[in-house]
Amino acid sequence: MDTKETDNLVRTIHCNGAKITLVGTAHVSKKSVEMVEEKISAGDFDCVAVELCQARYENMVNKDGWKNLDIFQVFRERKAGMLLVNMALSAYQRRLAEKVGVEAGKEMARAVEMASEKNIRLEVVDRNISVTLQRMTHKITFWQKMRLFTGLVAGIFVGEEISEEKIEELKTGDMLHSVVEEFSQMMPDVKKVLIDERDQYMTGKLVGLAHSENPPKNILALVGAGHLNGMLAAFDSPPQEDAMKEMDEKPRPSRAGLYFGWGIGLFILSMFYVGFRQSPELGWSLFATWVLVNGTLSALGAAIAFAHPLSILTAFIAAPITSLNPTISAGIVVGLVESYLRKPRVGDFETLRDDLTHWKMWWKNGVVRVFLVFFFANLGSMVGTWLAGASIVHQLVG
Repeated sequence: MDTKETDNLVRTIHCNGAKITLVGTAHVSKKSVEMVEEKISAGDFDCVAVELCQARYENMVNKDGWKNLDIFQVFRERKAGMLLVNMALSAYQRRLAEKVGVEAGKEMARAVEMASEKNIRLEVVDRNISVTLQRMTHKITFWQKMRLFTGLVAGIFVGEEISEEKIEELKTGDMLHSVVEEFSQMMPDVKKVLIDERDQYMTGKLVGLAHSENPPKNILALVGAGHLNGMLAAFDSPPQEDAMKEMDEKPRPSRAGLYFGWGIGLFILSMFYVGFRQSPELGWSLFATWVLVNGTLSALGAAIAFAHPLSILTAFIAAPITSLNPTISAGIVVGLVESYLRKPRVGDFETLRDDLTHWKMWWKNGVVRVFLVFFFANLGSMVGTWLAGASIVHQLVG
């Protein structure tokens, strides 16, 4: 492979007889949209490759895709946490895009449109977003997840006003890269998964495309400018098939976390046993502490999210039980009940993208509210577990 620099955002790579024109775009730049239009209109390319995965591509071409989302099924499959982080990231990006007056990812959408109009082969080369998010959350601790999520939410609603200098920086770079840079120092694993691994993955996809049975001869590859340098370096030693498969795998649940969860459950149950051995009164006092503290705080969390009364009652009942079982959380149970009792309306899906950027609407939009119920019921149960556990130990040794 050989590389030739043409300007700051365009590089040409030759691979197995195919010419790959790698173009770094800014996801909030009108100039990037114009550059994409100019490149495709020239008629020099027989393939356009875009920084999208299949799921994001389908969401882009099907604007009404949200309407088909089965919220109840999301909770049944325990994907609520992933979707919640994705929604927060999308809202954060949308807020930044509004500041510069360009729809986030407009240049990718325009590339998809023009490829269809001109009957040019289109390839999506990014890793599935759900795999990326699961790999990210697997590599960071619970408290880092909380810090990342709350940091994104704070950036949406109470973040500092974006300076003119920051806006200009966003116009000439990759917005997701800019977002990740804010967290990379405190959480380097976030950058590794969201940026570095995807640099390798997209390079591997482009190399694989050049070596396919029916390879295109002239590929226009559009990626965020923040990926440009990483991908150029990766072309010198592209990932092999085994590495691509590894990067495409969803991580298995941590056994350490599972053991820790079961350990907490066994510890609490052993405290009940010790309490009842000392006296029935102490045993029942410990049991009541566990149920009331854990259940009340989880129910309070659900109430903060304006959950249905039956969902609040479910939180009170479920939290003391699920806290003893690490394979299921109170938030999942409460989310299932809430999504069954209050199925989001079509209008909630239609206004979801806009409602995500206005915090008052989080409690009014049926789609967002059910995830708030999930989040706050879980948070209340988690806090309740530690407070109730501390109180139980104090009663036994105090």
